Amino acid sequence: QVQLVESGGGSVQAGGSLRLSCAASGRIFRFNTVAWHRQAPGKQRELVASISTLGSTNYADSVKGRFTIYRDNAKNTVYLQMNSLKPEDTAAYYCTCQVYWGQGTQVTVSS
Repeated sequence: QVQLVESGGGSVQAGGSLRLSCAASGRIFRFNTVAWHRQAPGKQRELVASISTLGSTNYADSVKGRFTIYRDNAKNTVYLQMNSLKPEDTAAYYCTCQVYWGQGTQVTVSS
């Protein structure tokens, strides 16, 4: 059974930074695209960023230039570096790979 465990969420003021981590229980990341999604209360789930096995990345327009996704295959971990955070970034953030989802980590940005 694959497990994805997110960490690194928290509360920050606007303009601050956080780094989210997603650790996999096996080497699933090495052979698959990994993505970060987020969902705020009352809003639809949104794909934030993804990274392919070759390192190609894609970002939602709302986070381009502020967020960076990267991977460390040796550690079976994918990261989401979030800079210049805005209150509208407040959401639960989920790491996903294939059909697997993590439990989520909350990010709260205050103005």
